[in-house]
Amino acid sequence: MRKWFESGSPWIWLTAGAVSLSLVAVLGLLLLIGWKGLGYFWPAPVYQFELSVNGQPAMEHSTVIGELYERKTVPVQQLADAGVDTSAFAAAGQVDRYIIKTGNRDLLGSDFVTVLAPHIVSQQLAAGVAVIERMKNGRFYGVPTALYEDGRPISLDSLNLSLMRAIAVREQIRQLEKNELKSLNYQFERLRREDSGKVDPAEKVRLEQSLHALEQQLTQLRQQLESDTLIVREMSGKEIALPLAQILDLWFPNEMTLSAKLVHWLDQLGKFVSEDPREANTEGGVFPAIFGTVFMVLLMSVIVTPLGVMAAVYLHEYAGKSMFTKLIRVAVINLAGVPSIVYGVFGLGFFVYMVGGTIDEVFFASELPAPTFGTPGILWSALTLAILTLPVVIVSTEEGLARIPVSIRHGSLALGATQAETLWRTVLPMASPAIMTGLILAVARAAGEVAPLMLVGVVKMAPSLPIDNHFPYLHLDRKFMHLGYHIYDVGFQSPNVEAARPLVYATSFLLVTVIVGLNLTAIGIRNHLREKFRSLEQ
Repeated sequence: MRKWFESGSPWIWLTAGAVSLSLVAVLGLLLLIGWKGLGYFWPAPVYQFELSVNGQPAMEHSTVIGELYERKTVPVQQLADAGVDTSAFAAAGQVDRYIIKTGNRDLLGSDFVTVLAPHIVSQQLAAGVAVIERMKNGRFYGVPTALYEDGRPISLDSLNLSLMRAIAVREQIRQLEKNELKSLNYQFERLRREDSGKVDPAEKVRLEQSLHALEQQLTQLRQQLESDTLIVREMSGKEIALPLAQILDLWFPNEMTLSAKLVHWLDQLGKFVSEDPREANTEGGVFPAIFGTVFMVLLMSVIVTPLGVMAAVYLHEYAGKSMFTKLIRVAVINLAGVPSIVYGVFGLGFFVYMVGGTIDEVFFASELPAPTFGTPGILWSALTLAILTLPVVIVSTEEGLARIPVSIRHGSLALGATQAETLWRTVLPMASPAIMTGLILAVARAAGEVAPLMLVGVVKMAPSLPIDNHFPYLHLDRKFMHLGYHIYDVGFQSPNVEAARPLVYATSFLLVTVIVGLNLTAIGIRNHLREKFRSLEQ
């Protein structure tokens, strides 16, 4: 046993066990996040609960229709301390408490109703109940009873056709506002910036006529949407008129087969990653946040990689072993430990106010006092994160340069190559796997940062993407959305936290997926480079 301990085998097994437990914990956390988040898009069954207390209605509505959101066992004493009448079940030590998602927020004031198990007389699947996803006020649960088109009643069998027609008209309106209207606004802004003596009056009249015609077309399409109405009976028996213009989707979860539920789940998941957010980020998709996260990370990578490589090459290949270079290395190592919010304050003061303000004074003086680059934007966010991750790239690149044998450098120089040619054609290609390793670490850290971005460019809702079809096509001065900030906003700043909680899990899982995807891409490039230059290393 003593020899076994002295051989070091126990420490190897202990390390392997710790690594295995860590991997299991990480995988378990990812599975939990994925289950909580992706399960939100699965069509859950809708139940009808009949409630009463001592033969009397337990609440305003004795019938409750909704999804069973959560079931939890609570002590009776806790309910009594909260002011709940527990006389009917005082002898029981614990009771089940149900949280039912009833939707219909505009009618009930909340998405959820809490009921106790002793108050439930019966529970069964609700017959004919539809789940209606709306543009505002969340989901609506009820039984469709009538459908009106242009004020005329039509058969409910045409409901799917009417919904598809409404979706097509709504998409046409969105495309007109996104393309034609935005293009006209851009041309009006261009005319406003030009000198009044250079503006062609005929062009201005043409633009005004085009804008007027587009407004008339949009008005007609909106009127067409508002003319169709669906009548739905909610759980109290009251019939509510829902304009088809506000209905995004409708399904009957209790009547769906397993294959239909799977198709619906995939469709909802596709909408989540491809649509814009709604209702203060508590509804809709996260496509602008996905785009902003990926674009910002790619822009940061383009900035930090050459800076980090040049700094590492200078420190390792050109700078001597002096006190000055030692101080630089100590400073680089210390920079890696600076809190990220400090980088955000630095980016706001230096990049935004100093550099951006100077650019506005020199190139955009006609736009002042409205800032162009002197305000937080995606360029300053990428530069701030590039400074934050620069030490990682420098250290990783230096380690890669140190592993290259000196004989390779001497052989290149002996063949007549200059030091710059040796670096460019021999040393840097062999060190490229280490450079990619530094980039992988930089991406992993930068993609999840939120604190500095809140100061230098990220916003709750961005009016447009940093890329469009107007010159210069890539607008680095614009603000952007980020998945990390979206998680913070939905989880802590949402007016309806309980309803938005599944979106927090879904967005978290999506952020991890984006980071893993970016890292896997970089790892694949690194492995390719490693295999390419393996013969030189040998």
